Amino acid sequence: MTQTSEPLKLQKVDYEKLNARQKETYNFQKMSGRLADYGFTCILLSDDWKGADFLAYHFSKEIMLKVQLKARLTFQGKYRGLDLHIGFRDGERYYLYPHDTLRHELHEAGFVTPDSPVQWRENWNRTWNYVPKTIRPYLEKYEI
Repeated sequence: MTQTSEPLKLQKVDYEKLNARQKETYNFQKMSGRLADYGFTCILLSDDWKGADFLAYHFSKEIMLKVQLKARLTFQGKYRGLDLHIGFRDGERYYLYPHDTLRHELHEAGFVTPDSPVQWRENWNRTWNYVPKTIRPYLEKYEI
């Protein structure tokens, strides 16, 4: 790599052309930047720790969030009880929601019924390729 005194000619990346690892790095950087606006410093972990891809520490030193990055709105039984937040991108919107809390909110609102698939009803496993209109109001308070 050589240094030059010429101006940089930067081009924005096409997110859709990134590989899975590049998308995760991109989403971490975007999420980290958004959280900085709220007083957080983020540390990317080289390996998942207690389900987290990164840690977010608040400047007050009173809040530490364990965050799992996802490509979409997701719930997984393996994250249940781990005090995890799920961070994901939906277009230009970024969300950071407490996994168990939002799952309970959706359950109480009737999104988990006796007729729901067993994977969602009992194992907590559910993902959506897009945020359903019916769920968006429950998610809005977690937009960052």
